[in-house]
Amino acid sequence: MEKKIARNQIKKILSIDAVSGFAIGGAAWVALLAARGFNTVEIGLLESIFHITSMTFEIPSGVIADVFGRRKTMIASRVMVIISSLLMIISRNFFTVAIAISASALSYNLASGTREALAYDTLKEAELEKEYDRFASNDLMIYQIFSSVGTLLAGVALVLGYRKANAVDAVIGAITVMIAFTLTEVHTKLHDVTSVLERFKETIQSSTSFIKESRKARLIILFNGLVGAVDVLVLFFLQAKLPAVGLNKLWLGPALFAMGIGAAAGAKATEYFNQKNYRRIGVLCAVGVSLSFASVFTGNYYLMILGGFIGAFSDNFLQVRTDVFLNSMIPSEQRATLMSVNSFAFSIIMIILSPIFGLMFA
Repeated sequence: MEKKIARNQIKKILSIDAVSGFAIGGAAWVALLAARGFNTVEIGLLESIFHITSMTFEIPSGVIADVFGRRKTMIASRVMVIISSLLMIISRNFFTVAIAISASALSYNLASGTREALAYDTLKEAELEKEYDRFASNDLMIYQIFSSVGTLLAGVALVLGYRKANAVDAVIGAITVMIAFTLTEVHTKLHDVTSVLERFKETIQSSTSFIKESRKARLIILFNGLVGAVDVLVLFFLQAKLPAVGLNKLWLGPALFAMGIGAAAGAKATEYFNQKNYRRIGVLCAVGVSLSFASVFTGNYYLMILGGFIGAFSDNFLQVRTDVFLNSMIPSEQRATLMSVNSFAFSIIMIILSPIFGLMFA
């Protein structure tokens, strides 16, 4: 692949994440469900359903990407966004909303690992692997900035109502489908195997063997998942804690946006602090997320917002370094599958920690 074509493909992948950030229905799904009369217990159960679905299909989605191709899987992930949005529009009760939430989880699963694998192998084929660090940093930064804008527009979503807000999401999904269709497939060795069943079997066996043999990869995946889960849960519960300690509800959106900018800054900062010692990075980022966790118990919303900013910064800094470090260890033909293992571990940790954090922050 020519270098110009490769860099153009990277821009397309980044543009998909940028456009996806304007999905206001997804950004405000908790508030929209509450406005429809769903109670916090039901919303909490729906959050669990999202992560259970994500955990169940995370690794299979990575195998699908490695077997059938990353471009096709990216297109499928964008189509699932449209399906999820339409299902949310026609939903009438807990069961139908749960189906829509599950479809949303599948859209994340299909893109998770696939996006990173397509980007890395695109650059590798053009002999530009060294530019992957910049991609990983920019991708996470763009995602955080635009998703933060979506959070900032949560009030607009509430004014529009769940039908119109999710209709906006369906349009956003359609735009990203069109971008995904312009992507170019990067072929790997497994694409030459004739039997689909054999390809699935070989991919799973090779990926399982790699995880078993690489203790370092296992530890990095678990550590990254734990730090990320703590940060995500802290930010999630701050949505409820900040108004409870006196923050004006009108300032909740800007406060969440500010913390999102912290996440974007953390992703971008990796370009300027290219520290190769992963253990040192891990310790510093874990301390940052710990400070964020501790800030929740201060009862001071200024400290809580600052803590949320620091935690988001630290988490995303670690996420980018982990992404780059794992990709340098993973063989191309199982890249999407093994990167999905990283997300799978995160989902398991989220399911375990969610009720625990709910009790602690009650």
